[in-house]
Amino acid sequence: MGVPKFYRWISERYPCLSEVVKEHQIPEFDNFYLDMNGIIHQCSHPNDEDVHFRISEEKIFADIFHYLEVLFRIIKPRKVFFMAVDGVAPRAKMNQQRGRRFRLSAKEAEEKIKKALDKGEVLPTEARFDSNCITPGTEFMARLQEQLKYFVHNKLSNDKLWQNVKVYLSGHETPGEGEHKIMEFIRSENTKPNHDPNTRHCLYGLDADLIMLGLTSHEPNFSLLREEVRFGGKKSQKRITAPEETTFHLLHLSLMREYIDYEFSELKNKMGSDYDLERVIDDWILMGFLVGNDFIPHLPNLHINHDALPLLYKTYISVLPSLGGYLNENGHLNLRNFEKYLEKLAEFDREHFNEVFVDLKWFESKVGNKYLNEAAGLAAEKEAAKEKAAAAVDEEEEDDIFETEFRQYKRTYYMNKIGVDVVSDEFLANQAKCYVEGIQWILHYYYHGVQSWSWYYPYHYAPYLSDIRNVSGLKLTFELGQPFMPFQQLLAVLPAASMELLPECYRHLMTSESSPIIGYYPLDFKTDLNGKQQEWEAVVLIPFIDERCLLAAMEPCNSKLTKEEKARNCHTECAVYSYDREMDFAYMHLMIFIISEKKLIKPVDRSALYFCGFPTLQHIKHKFYKKKGGVVVFQQSSRGENMLLDILPNQEGETTCDDVAAQVLGKSVFVNWPHLEEARIIAVSDGETKFYLEEPPGVQRVYDRPSTPPPAKVTCLFDKEQKEWIKDVQGITEYYLKRKGIVINETEVVLYGQLLTGRKYVPKANGVVELEKQWAKQVLPFAYQAVVKDIKAFYSSLACFKSLDELFPPTTTVFMVGNPYYGAMGEVQDSQDVIKDGRIRVVFSVPHEPQLEPLIQNQHKYSVKYSPGYVLASRLGITGYLVSRFSGSIFIGRGSKKNPCGEQRANVGLNLKFNKKNEEVPGYTKRTEKEWLYSAAVEELLAEYLDRFSEVFNTVSRNSHDDVFYEDDIWPGEDQNGAERVAEITSWLKSHPVSSISRASCDLQVLDAAIVEMIEEAVEKTKVKKSTKKVRVTVKPHLLFRPLEQQQGVVPDPDAEYRLFDRVINIRESFTVPLGLRGTIIGIKGAEREAEVLYEVLFDEEFAGGLNIRCTSSRCYRLPPCALINLSHGARVDYTGHKLTAIVKPQPATGGNFSSHRQLAGLNHSPRSPFVPTQAATEFEDLIANLKISKGNQQTPPPPAPPQEGDSQPDGPLSPQSFAMVNMWQISSLCSPAYDHYFLPPAAKINVPHGDAPVLPSPAPAASVTLVCQVKLSNGLMVHGPQCQSEHDAKEKAAFFALQRLNSLGSGFPLPPPLYTGVGQIRPPHMGAVFNQQGESVLCSCFPGGVLLPPQGYGPAPLWGMTVPPQHHQNQPFYGPPGTFPGAARPQPATTLPIGSHNQFIPLQVTHKPFFHKDLLGSARLVLPLQLSTT
Repeated sequence: MGVPKFYRWISERYPCLSEVVKEHQIPEFDNFYLDMNGIIHQCSHPNDEDVHFRISEEKIFADIFHYLEVLFRIIKPRKVFFMAVDGVAPRAKMNQQRGRRFRLSAKEAEEKIKKALDKGEVLPTEARFDSNCITPGTEFMARLQEQLKYFVHNKLSNDKLWQNVKVYLSGHETPGEGEHKIMEFIRSENTKPNHDPNTRHCLYGLDADLIMLGLTSHEPNFSLLREEVRFGGKKSQKRITAPEETTFHLLHLSLMREYIDYEFSELKNKMGSDYDLERVIDDWILMGFLVGNDFIPHLPNLHINHDALPLLYKTYISVLPSLGGYLNENGHLNLRNFEKYLEKLAEFDREHFNEVFVDLKWFESKVGNKYLNEAAGLAAEKEAAKEKAAAAVDEEEEDDIFETEFRQYKRTYYMNKIGVDVVSDEFLANQAKCYVEGIQWILHYYYHGVQSWSWYYPYHYAPYLSDIRNVSGLKLTFELGQPFMPFQQLLAVLPAASMELLPECYRHLMTSESSPIIGYYPLDFKTDLNGKQQEWEAVVLIPFIDERCLLAAMEPCNSKLTKEEKARNCHTECAVYSYDREMDFAYMHLMIFIISEKKLIKPVDRSALYFCGFPTLQHIKHKFYKKKGGVVVFQQSSRGENMLLDILPNQEGETTCDDVAAQVLGKSVFVNWPHLEEARIIAVSDGETKFYLEEPPGVQRVYDRPSTPPPAKVTCLFDKEQKEWIKDVQGITEYYLKRKGIVINETEVVLYGQLLTGRKYVPKANGVVELEKQWAKQVLPFAYQAVVKDIKAFYSSLACFKSLDELFPPTTTVFMVGNPYYGAMGEVQDSQDVIKDGRIRVVFSVPHEPQLEPLIQNQHKYSVKYSPGYVLASRLGITGYLVSRFSGSIFIGRGSKKNPCGEQRANVGLNLKFNKKNEEVPGYTKRTEKEWLYSAAVEELLAEYLDRFSEVFNTVSRNSHDDVFYEDDIWPGEDQNGAERVAEITSWLKSHPVSSISRASCDLQVLDAAIVEMIEEAVEKTKVKKSTKKVRVTVKPHLLFRPLEQQQGVVPDPDAEYRLFDRVINIRESFTVPLGLRGTIIGIKGAEREAEVLYEVLFDEEFAGGLNIRCTSSRCYRLPPCALINLSHGARVDYTGHKLTAIVKPQPATGGNFSSHRQLAGLNHSPRSPFVPTQAATEFEDLIANLKISKGNQQTPPPPAPPQEGDSQPDGPLSPQSFAMVNMWQISSLCSPAYDHYFLPPAAKINVPHGDAPVLPSPAPAASVTLVCQVKLSNGLMVHGPQCQSEHDAKEKAAFFALQRLNSLGSGFPLPPPLYTGVGQIRPPHMGAVFNQQGESVLCSCFPGGVLLPPQGYGPAPLWGMTVPPQHHQNQPFYGPPGTFPGAARPQPATTLPIGSHNQFIPLQVTHKPFFHKDLLGSARLVLPLQLSTT
């Protein structure tokens, strides 16, 4: 059942009510209930607007089961999982179902298909999915039921999470609507003597009336889960089914109860102790029914979007104190009080008519009598004459006219809508009785279950409020009856267009002219908006089914049913599944819910204990009032009144920074009131002074004991920091007001804290483990007055492990978070002999890793090249404006600009960029901070567009200021058909592959589809080897990560940094992605909070539920950091002595080979951190052993070399840090003058490549000659050292500058911390030297700081990896775009991939090319290029 627009209205009126949550923020629940029909509809026909959409039944079932898994994993219920599919509905509901099915399948579908065919679209030949088959008794539902049974058996048998709960499956064969079967279960549980009043309920569903259903339970911990609702968007937007991408709204009924208390707070003052919130909530539910629902129509002129609900509430507040009781007494209507309430509410009818009365008289004067027929007029006159005779003599004539017109106005409504000729008193009395009877039936239905299966409201329209009179004496009784059988309901609700869903023996009843019930299946019917705005809200004017006629017509056909059809046409009870651990088997039994009449309402003191995740308006003193605050709830400002909460100032006096710091610094508090989250406070500031914790890196302690005071420090803020503090305050204030409707007033103190991410088992002494809280690395600001201290939080009593042997029993799956074998999945072995020493024995599986290094180094060959719009425009011969306009949206309307025809508009733009939504289409468009960039594919598309439909370009170019263009203006000729041309354009656009490409957020870093395909190929090549080795090791327990429910949300390695191309492994159990599956990161989606970052991972294998993200098969998924261990990060920080950076390849003579582990670890593919920390100082000697020396083309015999063991080559690569961290005596030995002045120490023979510039004669340069050494990196860039008097100094300093500079190469990212303590970073000054392609200096103006040079001089920007901004001052250092950490600002892409993006430092060959150059002062300099390059 739905209450139209109700969900949006209450979410905007009570802004804190609907909380947007991510998976890691959802609280713990005991019971989880699913209203299944919403899931079935979404998975079978997600986009009714797309008439091209087709889907197989297998895909529907797979999507349904996948979504069930998704929701179960998100909520993780502790006790009960209840799945309810709609069964046969009460007759009152069938009328609404019948109208909806007739409208959707018969009318709207035909209209959409006709529009598509008129536009020239070619529709698929396969039959469309008929959503009407989602009705009890169809073959589709029978097959779905069997599949659901198998699905539940499978999950209970194989999924540990499911084995801990009871699973209820109430299928389509169990009568009743899904949500009401759920409430029947809750009522039955509440009446049990062992019921826990603190049970935490979560109900998933899309109907707004679930709010009312949940409130009828009066349970304190009840929440509703649903996907985020976007109002005002396109209907064609497809629903996302991946859980990490889906934004969920968790609507907390605990807050709803408090907001209702605030809404009717006036009653507290008027009624005193007689005020009962539970009774007010019951009346609030009743008032919600008056604006319409699925069982009775809405009252005339009472519309939610016309402030009907505030009117109902205002009337209730004014009437209730005088009633002596309430309207709704636990589901029983108090007719006397209800009549008085309606009498007061009826004043609205007269007020509404008064507003139209003047206009009505004017209208009648223009067009004459507006009433339908003479009989109606005569009847009205007779009634008026009787009332005039009885009226007071002094009644004014104007009032008489008003009342007469008012009665005639209502009579017209009844005659037009209901079709009566004379509106008599008997008719009005019957209308009132039927309506009140309907209200009572609904109350019973919500509070006690179905009281009558056969009752229904017999009209399409409701009476006027002022006509619902004299109802206090009514006797309302209902006969329970029996529910329809499934086939009876099918005939009652389906249109003839869906007759294939019926058994064949019944079909002729819908189509045969001789059928006794043929009149119930009209092919053409009308709809009436009746004051509504949307077509789906319209009244469907089809006849009501006569139950006796229907059953009589079906009777002769019943004997013709097949055995299989008879099996479908039955009712069954709800099935209960549970897992027997001893038998290792899932068993089922049927259950009927028995409900006692006893009503249990056990209020809980919410102030004594905080249930984490269930918000409350308590804890902080505030006042409340209603005001139009423009709070943004659904992506746009609300237009109605909002319930604003105004935090009261501290009554204890002035808040000082040092007092606050003494209270909260180093302690845990609750922030983000009222949706409280725990956070550890690490700093406190008032804008001038800042108190902060001074902790060692990696320490995140909570200092909550007097014996351990926090290591606090204090500092004064400078101007920049003060401005940042003010900015933080402004951001917090605006967020609270515009999103939550909370006025936090003046902020004197800001707290800086780290949010709780989860809890993790930490090994202690003597084999003990403790569950400790884990805190995020990210620090966020919070206003002190919105922080809650000193409350006790309730955490679930999950099974806790006390010792290592409990935490790591044999056969447990664990992951390594230390080296070696970082990230490897293993199985715990019997560790009794070593566990006393604090060790765990594990067998790890170490598979062969794909070789991605060549792809990383050559990715620029496969990456899509992007260009600014003006570049495309110049190639196409059009303006940049047209490129920008056509790549977005362009609307063409019917008619001409001067004479438009209708509102229909066609979008003929390419739709490749979306500014407001900050979305782009990978492979086609890319957004930078300043402009949009376009690929060659866009150029080809625009060229074809221009060739086919150049007239559209001409019109847009001439009318650049217009938002909409018109057919007759573009094709003005009489022989030109604009509608046909528009249809031709739209058909061409839909046939192009770009129409099916999904768009992505502009904040998403992605690898292009061509690179993803290359990664897939590399992975497939690795699979052929099948070389997975088993390693048995004894490990310290703190290096093991066990996937546990308690630890979900905890990041296994908080220090891990993620980059494109990184290899990762999934460490979440019972998840869509199989545990232990490895993959490669192909996209990174940033977020404001680190826990909300998502990584697009291309996994090595396909799996059920996988996504197609720029790949050829369903093997991708988007995952948060807590679901992954980064294998590549482990390789980068391997401290075990392995040489992990591939910068020196072994010589062929040695025959040495790299392991896949080392090759993987050698990747320096992020410009943020190209170096790998290492402590192997001896690597420098390995480098010397690999160098070969020559002078010109002359061979130099090597003198005796120092003895080396086996003269073997090193078995691993050399890291740049090692090259930099060696002592200076090693560099001195490299430049030792013991041999020829130009040579390195004798280690081997070296030949200078042919064609090199001739070297200088051997005599040393004169004293006036200075030397400069240049270091050539593998990406072609050169680091130019300072001028020196000796070759020794030139080489030494050039090498040092090269290492300092290497971090600044690539895409212009910020420099990392200095390599040496006390040595500052070096920024490149302006260019002083230009080199040609051979590396020869053409102009060499050297500076002491060293200069960064490309081989061909100061060339195009792409060579440098960054774009120098226009008007850049030559002496001002230019810092490139910010880094790639998720959430950081987006770097400005170059038109080609930066060459320096994936540099490696590879010193293999050293050549000398000294030459002279006269500088501006006339002095000569000798330049010695030290070339470090690959062979």
